Amino acid sequence: MNERKEIQTYVLFPNHDNGMRLHRELKKLGVRAVIAPTPRVASTCCGISLLIKKEDTEIVKKCVEEYQIEILKIVDIEKDMNPNRDIYC
Repeated sequence: MNERKEIQTYVLFPNHDNGMRLHRELKKLGVRAVIAPTPRVASTCCGISLLIKKEDTEIVKKCVEEYQIEILKIVDIEKDMNPNRDIYC
């Protein structure tokens, strides 16, 4: 069986304010970013991160630089697919 792993791209922040600022600026640019909990495999710092499309990484980096928004890093993480999670019956 050939499993295809889904990769998700997260932007990590030192604090909540920077995450909200970047989310606001990306929204103005029409770039989709979803506020998400920071995966523990990526960091134990700030509780929020932005989930972005991999192809938007360069746009995000330019926005970070232009608006001087502090981020920790942008990371690709394998999506945690557990088919037994949240099954109640």
